[in-house]
Amino acid sequence: MKRRDLVRHLEAYGCQLLREGASHSIYSNPLTGRKEGVPRHTEIKKHLGRSICRNLNVPELPGS
Repeated sequence: MKRRDLVRHLEAYGCQLLREGASHSIYSNPLTGRKEGVPRHTEIKKHLGRSICRNLNVPELPGS
């Protein structure tokens, strides 16, 4: 999946960008307080995208 699709999906469910790290962007879900790193690769493997969504308590991206 494309990174930009995952980021749009996370932001649509209320997740916010906390900060930019060296190789990851750190997103948090303000409703749960959970944080997760999103790698800065243009392509993110499907299982990693699902894991990021689960860790942030966001529904999985359709088609993943």
